[in-house]
Amino acid sequence: MEAIHPNYSTSKSKEEVFAEDNFVNPLPRAVVRPNAPILLDGEWKFSLDADDKGLADAWYISHDYQDKANWPGSIEDHIAAAKGQQAVKAWQDKVVAWYEREFPLPVRVNGSGAEHAMLQLTFGACGYETQVWLNGIPLKTVEGELVHVGEYTSFSYELPEETLQPVNRLTVRIADTMDADTTRGKQESHVYKRGGIWYQTYTGAVRSIWLETVERNRLRSRVGVVSIVEDNLVRFNLTTRIHDPGEYVIRLKIFNRKQESNEPIATDDFPLTLEAGQKRQRVVIEIPDAKLWSIEHPHLYRLVAELINSKGEKAEIETYFGLRKIESRGCCVYLNNKPIYLDGILYQPGEATYEQIKRHMYAMKELGCNLVRIHISGVDPRIYNLADKMGMLLWVEVPSPHRSNFKSRENHRDELMRMLALIGTHPSVIIWSLYNEDWGAQDIATNPDTRQYIMDMYHYMQLAHPQFLVVDNDGWQHISYEGRLKSDLLTAHLYTPDIQRWRQMLDQLVSGQMVGVAAFPLVVGDPFFYRNQVPLIVSEWGGFGFIDYGGPNDDAERAKQISLFKDELRKRPIAGDVYTQATNIEDERNGLIDEETGALKVPAGLLASSKSGKRSE
Repeated sequence: MEAIHPNYSTSKSKEEVFAEDNFVNPLPRAVVRPNAPILLDGEWKFSLDADDKGLADAWYISHDYQDKANWPGSIEDHIAAAKGQQAVKAWQDKVVAWYEREFPLPVRVNGSGAEHAMLQLTFGACGYETQVWLNGIPLKTVEGELVHVGEYTSFSYELPEETLQPVNRLTVRIADTMDADTTRGKQESHVYKRGGIWYQTYTGAVRSIWLETVERNRLRSRVGVVSIVEDNLVRFNLTTRIHDPGEYVIRLKIFNRKQESNEPIATDDFPLTLEAGQKRQRVVIEIPDAKLWSIEHPHLYRLVAELINSKGEKAEIETYFGLRKIESRGCCVYLNNKPIYLDGILYQPGEATYEQIKRHMYAMKELGCNLVRIHISGVDPRIYNLADKMGMLLWVEVPSPHRSNFKSRENHRDELMRMLALIGTHPSVIIWSLYNEDWGAQDIATNPDTRQYIMDMYHYMQLAHPQFLVVDNDGWQHISYEGRLKSDLLTAHLYTPDIQRWRQMLDQLVSGQMVGVAAFPLVVGDPFFYRNQVPLIVSEWGGFGFIDYGGPNDDAERAKQISLFKDELRKRPIAGDVYTQATNIEDERNGLIDEETGALKVPAGLLASSKSGKRSE
């Protein structure tokens, strides 16, 4: 296998990095560093470890790999390719696979770079369990894990200088199971088997992997943004990574996204005494005459954040952000203190590439949507950058476990924290769901421990991430405690192909009826008396054409029925709706958009409530 890279240089100008509108970050993250990452994507050696003997037999020291695999790609695809098949039956119970490749030591601008910088290896996503060896020596993540757990978010390794060689051997072991306690989303498990709304597993080396030079003392690639629009203030949550304790300064510089001048419109310094390790720090800066981010005018600013040591040496990261305020108040959702009707659509990207996702996103906007609900799945993080630029609101969800117990709640919390660390930058993300239809919380109505956990996470989100609206359990069985709803929205999943039944369900919903509207009671726990104090969202409806939901399969008839059903939503005091769904995926053949081309199957504007995007009175 050739170990040749076209981009050895590890320095790049900011002008080159942010050659604006045509620039697409090749890395699945919000933050850009002023360096040239080396993608390790491409052909790797591959072996399936059917008997799980690789660790005992020290495959990380030496192994005769018989097959090859293209990274990124799923273990399922790699198994199929190794067997010479177009597709392979899903693995059962457990799968273990090993990957290996060589790479030459990159040439760095300051020689070895050992004094001020180091090489960092980052996986865009991989797992569910990932172990890594460099030249046969085990690596620990920046968080200190020998085995990284999780398959939807990125994680990194600092490569020890003493371990590096002129040509290096990188070995990766990936393991996954059908364990229902892990955060699986809609991948099948021991509880929910593939078919209908449950999908084949898609696991393993599913996102890019890259090398880059980073400073020993730096800001990590995670930025949380909370804006206070009334005061033109922005709070940034930053994470420092320190090897050399001492006095440091965080310097923030704010630029307009398309600013021609090199002078920042706002700047400020924040001196800190930092110990070795990691530390989160909130800093606040004022942006004079700030322009707000909105659907119609998605104004973005560019943040340059520098960590400066006592010698004046700088470590820099850059990202875009926007100022916006989202509120759930009374009957409506408010964006920047103005009521907005959420014309949403359910989106399950599945195995779609970024280019396909991009086509889907523009098609959803053409349909008249101002909100995309990304349904309990891991997704290429560049979708958030795209939504920021195009002015599309996003509703994201924690991929759910499939069983309710102490362990599954631990896994759920860990997944939520990993996601929050990496998605806190984007103004487009306005709503989070903790659970969906009680998947992974099936005992929500009967188990106080389950309800307490969800309430604890809801309260945590309110305090730590006030820039988001939070839904406790989307669809039904929302939690009430002492008559207080532990959700910022009262959501309902309503499926029927019958227009008369549809009108009846909507009337029941807006009248505050809690039982007999959705598949399960809308509220559990203490009684909750709806008096228009929380916005109502029909967060799933339609699905016309899917065998379990009914309705027409013909696209023209489907469009007519959608229009009729949408008219009924407009007539009632409802704050938004989410049609099911954008594209076909596996057995769910109810998409309005061609999953390959992004072409609409129904008329443009079909899901818009009005030309202005606001609910008709």
